Amino acid sequence: MLDLHGYGPSIFMGAIVTIEVAFLSLAVALALGMLAAVARLSKNRIANGVAVAYTTVIRGVPDLVLMLLIFFGAQIMVNAVSDWVYDSFDIEFYININEFVAGVTTIGFIFGAYMAETFRGAFLAVDNGQIEAGKAYGMSAMQVFRRITVPQMMRHAIPGIGNNWLVLVKTTALVSVIGLADMVRLAKEAAGAVHEPFLFFIPVAFVYLALTSVSEIFLKRLEIRFSAGTER
Repeated sequence: MLDLHGYGPSIFMGAIVTIEVAFLSLAVALALGMLAAVARLSKNRIANGVAVAYTTVIRGVPDLVLMLLIFFGAQIMVNAVSDWVYDSFDIEFYININEFVAGVTTIGFIFGAYMAETFRGAFLAVDNGQIEAGKAYGMSAMQVFRRITVPQMMRHAIPGIGNNWLVLVKTTALVSVIGLADMVRLAKEAAGAVHEPFLFFIPVAFVYLALTSVSEIFLKRLEIRFSAGTER
C-alpha cells in the first residue's frame, strides 16, 4: 500500500481542484474561442482586428508569463481603482482576487486564442455547397447555422479541440505558482516536508495521465459521432 505519510487526502482534494480548474477553463476557452472565431471571419474590421490582436498576442507570450501578468496585474489594477474611489468619493473598499477565479480566467483566456484558430479553420473547411443547399431548401440563416454549419464545423474541429484540451489539462499545473492549492502545489509541499519528491510527484503524474487517457476515449467517441455518414 502506498504510504503518503498522511498527505493522501489533501492531495486527493487538490486533484479535485485541478479537475475543476480544467473543466471550467475549457468552458471559458470554448466560449471565447467561438466568439473570436466569428469575429475573425466577420467583415467588421474592428471586430476582426481585435480578434487578430487577441490570438496573436496570447499565442506569442508564454503561459507562465501570462498567468503572472494577469494575476498580479489585475490585483494592482483593482487596488488602483479602489484607491481612486477612496480619494475621489471617500468610499473605502478592497477586493482580493481569488486564486481559483484568476487561474480559471487566465487559462481560459489563453486557450480561447487557440480554440479561436481551431474554430476558424473548421468553419472555413465546411463545404459551401451544403450551406447553399440549405438556403435553397428555404432554411433561415439561423437554421443553416444550427443544422448544417455547426455539425459540419464540429467534425473538423474535434481533433483540434482535443489537442487543445490535452495541453490545457497539463497547463493547469501553472495555477500552483499563484498560490492555488491544487494537487501539484500540495504534492510539492508534502515532498518538501518528507523529502521524498518521487513518492508524491509520481502519483500526481499518474492522475494527469489517467485524466488525459479518459479524455482520449471520450474524444474518439465524439469524433466518431460527428463523422457519422462520412468517409474516415
